[in-house]
Amino acid sequence: MMNYCGADCENCQTKEKCKGCMETCGSPFGGRCVAAEYIKANGVEAYKDFKKKLMDEINAVLEEEGIPTTEKLFELVGHFVNLEYKLPGGKKVKFLNDKNIYLGTQIEIADADVRYGVVADTTFILICSYKSDGSDPEVVFFKKREAEEQS
Repeated sequence: MMNYCGADCENCQTKEKCKGCMETCGSPFGGRCVAAEYIKANGVEAYKDFKKKLMDEINAVLEEEGIPTTEKLFELVGHFVNLEYKLPGGKKVKFLNDKNIYLGTQIEIADADVRYGVVADTTFILICSYKSDGSDPEVVFFKKREAEEQS
């Protein structure tokens, strides 16, 4: 399967549901893909630079929050990372689009029942915590990225 970003499509858990980046002009699940959009507009090398800059920005936040930093960001389908957060009034909401592809990672803390999820694109950074089974997610950090940060 051909793609824009170089992701390993052959080992993807969702390849049976995926229509492919090239065949769908960068919308393999019907939504937006941060990688495809960025690469089509700016090229592969610019995307690599953007990804590195975004990871540095995320790691600065993780350090401030006392969370271990990350070395990689992966292209992730929204339905994997779109957790349901409980608002103060008890209502549960999702903030992401299940059909979009974001950049993100999971940070595990050894001997702890907590994980940290990082999800971002050109417009925002979201860091959350949740139990190892994915339950009880809480927003740790959210930032709308400024236009000058978006390249």
